[in-house]
Amino acid sequence: MAAGHPATVVVLALAFDALIGDPDLVWRKLPHPVAWMGAAISQIDRSLNNERWSAARRRATGCVAVATLVSGSYVAGLLIEQALGQSVAGLLAQGLIASIFVAQRSLYQHVDRVRAEFAADGLAGARRAVSMIVGRETGQLDASGVSRAAIESCAENFSDGVVAPAFWLAILGLPGLLVYKAVNTADSMIGHRTIRHESFGWAAARLDDLLNLVPARLAALILALVSPIAGGSVTGTLKIVWRDASMHRSPNAGWPESAMAGALGLALAGPRQYGDKLVNDPFLNAAGRLTAEPGDIRRALNVLIAGCMLEAVAYAALALVV
Repeated sequence: MAAGHPATVVVLALAFDALIGDPDLVWRKLPHPVAWMGAAISQIDRSLNNERWSAARRRATGCVAVATLVSGSYVAGLLIEQALGQSVAGLLAQGLIASIFVAQRSLYQHVDRVRAEFAADGLAGARRAVSMIVGRETGQLDASGVSRAAIESCAENFSDGVVAPAFWLAILGLPGLLVYKAVNTADSMIGHRTIRHESFGWAAARLDDLLNLVPARLAALILALVSPIAGGSVTGTLKIVWRDASMHRSPNAGWPESAMAGALGLALAGPRQYGDKLVNDPFLNAAGRLTAEPGDIRRALNVLIAGCMLEAVAYAALALVV
């Protein structure tokens, strides 16, 4: 591979994450870097988000806060990258650090836990497991609802937990990766349409949408290309993505979710309950099977594994030829 090329670091990061993941032993003793980001965002929210201010002033302050977060993350990544250098040892260290922000292994484990709980503890256990990875109300979901929620989370998090970090690492190195994770974390914490955060978190939400624009569509392409492993077809899945992705309430999540729907032959998304609010979204691949089963979670995990492998091969090829 081309020494020092960002794609080389991406391949190393994907390999380290697949082999090691997030070792509990380490993160029980040390705070996870994403937790540092979260603490910084919480402090910014407490310090700068004054509910007595006008919506315009809070939006402007939120823009400044996000700009500060982005600048700090970029500089931190640049300093780490320069300190490690481009030697073999430096690139290995960069890959190891970058792997902390990639979620292949942990995504697989969290989704597979839902499938395993169906066998171990039935629907009640599966509901508890899926509640750890989705924001919707899970207490009243039946087996089909739990299975669909796990599959949808698998698809969406493949995009923003695997494809997007790798993409920004390849484009801008460690600085790009840290910026992406900081913005993505900020969006998850303050990018909500609530009274407190609708104005202050506007910049975080919009920037997260922008940073995921290309990765979400790339994730959909990857999932479509590996769809035959689950019985789908590449062209059929791409047609479903092109037709249905824009129907999702998110400008990005509909792309990987509609690709997974096409790959599995399932109807995904549709009406969902978030707390006391019913989100009456249309189905993606509405002609697909409405009733999902625990076995479909295994099929989705097979698609996930194949997608991660294809992504790694693509970056390895890029590192070899550029």
